[in-house]
Amino acid sequence: MLTKDKELKLYYSIKEVAQLLGVNESTLRYWEKEFPQLRPKTQALNKVRQYTAEDLELLKTIYSLVKVRGFKLAAARKMLVENRKGVDKSSEVLETLLSVRSQLQELKRHLSGIV
Repeated sequence: MLTKDKELKLYYSIKEVAQLLGVNESTLRYWEKEFPQLRPKTQALNKVRQYTAEDLELLKTIYSLVKVRGFKLAAARKMLVENRKGVDKSSEVLETLLSVRSQLQELKRHLSGIV
């Protein structure tokens, strides 16, 4: 059965991932060195990085730990090794809370405009 989900991609370029996360491409390359779990596929000829959906989820978790929660890289690396499932779950919760906060702020701005 074919899927009609146009957002489903097998691979993402480093540029696409950097834009999705709001970080520089150099940050992603640095994180690859710091987090052994993160190994995007590279094509042999031109060495273009190809990130999978799993890589993207790992990068979102790393972003959450480092950029949102303020962990040092060593602490984030340790958390990923020791408690990956817990870190993933807390990152999901944090992402949901940030989304709800954003929606509430938008609702507040909208209601302020009415009154």
